[in-house]
Amino acid sequence: MCGILGVVARSPVNQMLYDGLLLLQHRGQDAAGIATCTGRSFAMQKGNGLVRDVFRTRNMRALPGLSGIAHVRYPTAGSASNGEEAQPFYVNAPFGLTLAHNGNLTNSAVLKDEMFRLDRRHINTDSDSEVLLNVLANELQANASGVSLDPQTIFKAVTVLQQRVRGAYACVVEIAGYGVLGFRDPHGIRPICYGITETEAGTEFLISSESVALEGLGFRFVRDIEPGEAVFIDLDGNFYSQQCAPVSSLNPCIFEYVYFARPDSVIDGTSVYDARLKLGENLAENVRTAWNRGDIDVVMPIPDTSRPSAMQLAMRLGLDYREGFIKNRYVGRTFIMPGQAVRQRSVRQKLNAMSIEFRGKNVLLVDDSIVRGTTSREIVQMAREAGANKVYFASAAPPIRFPNVYGIDMPTRNELIAHGRSDEEIRIAIGADALIYQSIDAMKRAITDAGPRVNRFEASCFDGVYVTGDVTPEYL
Repeated sequence: MCGILGVVARSPVNQMLYDGLLLLQHRGQDAAGIATCTGRSFAMQKGNGLVRDVFRTRNMRALPGLSGIAHVRYPTAGSASNGEEAQPFYVNAPFGLTLAHNGNLTNSAVLKDEMFRLDRRHINTDSDSEVLLNVLANELQANASGVSLDPQTIFKAVTVLQQRVRGAYACVVEIAGYGVLGFRDPHGIRPICYGITETEAGTEFLISSESVALEGLGFRFVRDIEPGEAVFIDLDGNFYSQQCAPVSSLNPCIFEYVYFARPDSVIDGTSVYDARLKLGENLAENVRTAWNRGDIDVVMPIPDTSRPSAMQLAMRLGLDYREGFIKNRYVGRTFIMPGQAVRQRSVRQKLNAMSIEFRGKNVLLVDDSIVRGTTSREIVQMAREAGANKVYFASAAPPIRFPNVYGIDMPTRNELIAHGRSDEEIRIAIGADALIYQSIDAMKRAITDAGPRVNRFEASCFDGVYVTGDVTPEYL
């Protein structure tokens, strides 16, 4: 999962892109990068680490220009430690292109081979994003006439790209001397939207993974980029859009609503916060049916993502709501940290249990989901050490039993605690006195109720259905 930005403005964009990356830092803490453009020349700074660590004052001064793109990354294809795989990626021909990509390609190995054998293009890293950039570059070169480039030629290149590429992708691309391009895969798996702001010098455009970055930077949200659609903003501020896929459908990744996106974002017409409230409501009904509420003294969230669901669940069941865990906000999100050992070590650094809230109580802990079980097991143990009498555990999402191949770091079944285990076996593994999950239907219904525009989802990690239709058992 990554965060992307693309901007065409009337004043220098380096600070805007930096501030935007801070607003999207939750989407990736492994690497960050900014590329700006002046005339036909790019300036770029990227590296491993948080946004605040990658960019210093001297780096910001070296990023001139009124347009640019930016990226925060956590790895799903390639290496977490390879600084060469930080984005944006750059290729010099044709025209000069930089690209930032959120998602994961399912046919990148085939494309990489085709790039070498048929298109004579060398891919220097293991990143599928570099493959995607070179596919686009090749199609632009094939469709352009001489050194001129117009929106229709760009959209034609994206059309051919969508015929060749499989998987999930939301991208921003800057074409040196021409403008910024944004496009989304035909299934609409990864989020991308754009907004505008009016200045004395003219209209400015910002493309972003989430609406929260638009609002935080003073832009007015216009709309989401549709599945299969491409938009292009030239350097004069002219906006163009075209549907580039003959067949498209909206299937947003349901895990965006469950965990990844910020609660103050709106994705494809659905408020993430409202979706999480409704997940809590549906989970409350499940708890009401399965358990005796009289056995529960207090409801507590696992900070931060599960807070709306836990609050709503407590309200629906008429139970006390307490904040028993205090979060150290200077430790990253453990789910997106590279490596199981790092994730496990970070749990206790990130959370501290207040014994005053736990001592002698039967506690219902609510989390957004249980992925590997690392965090859940440590938290249950921490609650017991803080004096809890009994520790019940509720997940606002169903069991995650299948790998995700569209940009979430769940590459193998063996990493998933729910794979091959019953709910009772999972309960034993995490050490809880009782465990309850949201059902798949209730999860989907909650998000549809929050935003009726979305009625289909990419929910493969829960239901094993891969919407692109090209994921085989051998691939998994």
